[in-house]
Amino acid sequence: MTLIKFQNENATRKPVVFPAFNDLWGDIFDGMVTGDFKRWSSPSVNIKESDSAYTLELAAPGLAKEDFKIRVEENQLTISGEKKQEQNEKNEKYSRKEFSFTSFTRSFTLPENVNMEGIQANYNHGIMMVVLPKTEPAKPKTKEINIG
Repeated sequence: MTLIKFQNENATRKPVVFPAFNDLWGDIFDGMVTGDFKRWSSPSVNIKESDSAYTLELAAPGLAKEDFKIRVEENQLTISGEKKQEQNEKNEKYSRKEFSFTSFTRSFTLPENVNMEGIQANYNHGIMMVVLPKTEPAKPKTKEINIG
């Protein structure tokens, strides 16, 4: 009996002949082929909750605050970003023109206790921070009834 080690313990894969080469291409292209493609096209988000607010921290380095658009419609918060870049280079022997376009959209369903009028956003050092203040909790109305 011969034991052949398969990468990721997946028996459907071919044997690993050059592990470093397979790891390199796997890291680059596996996310595109599998369902994990979203990590390539959407920035990561941290969501924190405190007693007074929810805070979203969206990692989007390389963008400017003008590249973002934040909307609230119904109870849906949508954060999108778009950056277009064009490069022209001319030399006596060649000319080169490159275009770059990056965009993303992330949507979040807001809880009922968010104060829509108080939402604030700030972009600093590659992090878009959106603060969603909570509304004051409704105090239960109580009344004592005298029995006659």
